[in-house]
Amino acid sequence: MRKIKEIIIEQVMKIFAIFSSIVVLGIIFLLLVNGLPIFNYVSPINFIFGMNWNPDTGDFGIFPMIIGSFCITILALLFAVPLGVGCAIYLAEIASEKVRNVLKPVVEILTAIPSVVYGFVGMVLLVPWIREILNVNPGYSWFAASVILSIMILPTITSISEDAIRNVPQSIKKASFSLGATHWQTIKYVILPHSFRGILAGIFLAMGRAVGETMAVLMVAGNCPLIPKSIFDPVRPLTSHIILNIKEASVGSPVYYAMFACGIILLFIIVVLNICIRMIEK
Repeated sequence: MRKIKEIIIEQVMKIFAIFSSIVVLGIIFLLLVNGLPIFNYVSPINFIFGMNWNPDTGDFGIFPMIIGSFCITILALLFAVPLGVGCAIYLAEIASEKVRNVLKPVVEILTAIPSVVYGFVGMVLLVPWIREILNVNPGYSWFAASVILSIMILPTITSISEDAIRNVPQSIKKASFSLGATHWQTIKYVILPHSFRGILAGIFLAMGRAVGETMAVLMVAGNCPLIPKSIFDPVRPLTSHIILNIKEASVGSPVYYAMFACGIILLFIIVVLNICIRMIEK
């Protein structure tokens, strides 16, 4: 009877795995079928590296949007990585169990907040602050989008980095202490180097989420399809570009195909990031 149950469970798990694979392949197929026809209207080089987006004149360049996505993501990582890794070090190595039990759920609850709420907070608080305190107009900018995005990816970096730090064997720590190293020296020269791969994997995972984030960025980035010259310039990432155009695109139009092609670009970026994570874990 037990063997029959085990066989049934194995088959059910296999069905779930096959179904997940079919869903992923179906998404890829849908993107390719609806995205590749754009190259009947524009060459791949002009589409990816074109500087102008104006469907009325036949210009379908998305390079400013690709640059916008990377600009927002990189600046968000510059804000979030030191804070997230520092928080992970504190939770794993310094905080008492009582403090950790309070702070860890607070950090993790940031993941449960809807992205539209982050965007609303950015519109109501951050954008006016940039406009009034920093005297920068219009306030909707690369900087605003990166600040909001850094808060959103902070729990990912913190949680994965903390797990990586906690997985450092106690024997290595004790060996460091036995050689006369202080706690901070042990953290700097032993724990962080030993957990570096896990921390880096967390950063790449956070980067993947940042590249794919849509709503919060759409609400505070300014959505200007130009390459920004300053962190206070408006910027339009690929995800926002898709949302802004797909709602008005008729099925079978060049704009419709172009939006699916943007999805292919995003999928390619995410796949590359996942490959990097796999390589790091090995």
